[in-house]
Amino acid sequence: MVRLTAPVLLPCDPACSVIRDGVLDIGADGRILWCGPRSEAPAAPDAEVRELTGILLPGLVNAHCHTPMTVLRGLGGDLPLMRWLQEVMWPAEGRMDAADVRAGMLLGCIEMLRAGVTTSVEMYFYTDAVADAALDAGSRLVLTPGIIAVPGWDRLGTWQQMAAEVSARIDANGLRYGPGERIELGYGPHGAYTLPAEALPSVADAARERGALMHMHLAETTVEDAEQRARYGSVPRMLEQLGVLDPARPLRLLAAHGVHLDDADIALFARHQVTVAHCPGSNAKLAAGTARVPALRRAGVPLALGTDGPASSDDLDMWSVARLTGRMARLASGDSAELTATDLLLLATRHGAAAIGRDDLGALEPGRWADVVHVTTDDPAFLHLDDDTRLISNLVWAGGARLVRDVWVAGEQVIADTEPTRTDRAEAQSTARAVAARL
Repeated sequence: MVRLTAPVLLPCDPACSVIRDGVLDIGADGRILWCGPRSEAPAAPDAEVRELTGILLPGLVNAHCHTPMTVLRGLGGDLPLMRWLQEVMWPAEGRMDAADVRAGMLLGCIEMLRAGVTTSVEMYFYTDAVADAALDAGSRLVLTPGIIAVPGWDRLGTWQQMAAEVSARIDANGLRYGPGERIELGYGPHGAYTLPAEALPSVADAARERGALMHMHLAETTVEDAEQRARYGSVPRMLEQLGVLDPARPLRLLAAHGVHLDDADIALFARHQVTVAHCPGSNAKLAAGTARVPALRRAGVPLALGTDGPASSDDLDMWSVARLTGRMARLASGDSAELTATDLLLLATRHGAAAIGRDDLGALEPGRWADVVHVTTDDPAFLHLDDDTRLISNLVWAGGARLVRDVWVAGEQVIADTEPTRTDRAEAQSTARAVAARL
């Protein structure tokens, strides 16, 4: 057993409690045994004790990303979404092979871990390369291999073949596998505008049969799905009419972006408990709009936060995403308390994990995986360490990724004093730069 101690623990329980002089016990299986104040901690004479300064909190959850696009960072940066995809991204991705994808994924995993992001929901291709890179870095993934049917992508097979490959992987390996169950498999139908209508209920049925997550782009811009809107009224209504969303047959559906939703769409999402992965940084950079976060929250739609891929959002910093989420929501509602610092911290941790169907992540609670982040308070961001409210406010609004010092995933330390323990960052950067230069 390993015992971590720190002046402050933020377990990210529903009340967002602040535990002073805290203890976190981690079992040999990588799960949390106990979390609470030192004065109440059970005896642990044989524990390996690590006395830390600062704050311990759960790892952050990035609910929508295409991390291998790290090697495409900076391309087409001033184009609107559809031109950016069709003229820059898809042609460049057409030149990528499995080794390129692995290089981009590895460097992106290192970047996220150094920012305290321990879990990401990924949609990409070359599944083995993505998973192998994450396992090398020590990250945790919900991996939803892309399923798409647009010109150029047929080099990877038909949408039917892509979906069948995911089903075969789940049937062979189970939904979760790897050390500490680091890899969870799901389905990634790219979007309603990149697949024939019949593909969506087919993929949904496969996901439903296996209890897997279905992760797709939805209502990111007004132009991407104009044909679907004209025929069905909106993509959410399309999904309901096609039977993808059926109250008699629940589906774990994660809708990335969810920017252009009207009141009826939001009510439909609430009715079916469709989760929205809000990606404000990417949406703002591509001038795609911003999701109606206040309306989604009022309706009871489960929310998570995501960076989107590093070719559109540019960084993989979930702290930055949380801050931007709060600022945009306050502007939209005119309410300066629309999303508090505690709301944003929970969105990036506990609520983000719940939104992707994971009750074993996102909080420091017994039985959950010990995905833990250690941040320093030796920083100008913190001026009121004894005030619980201001401590969390300083962490979220003024602190962030630069404060992360150490990270554990399933109880294994994967970042030590800001650097990865399992991989060579300089080598990963050099390899990714060579790929980027060729592309």
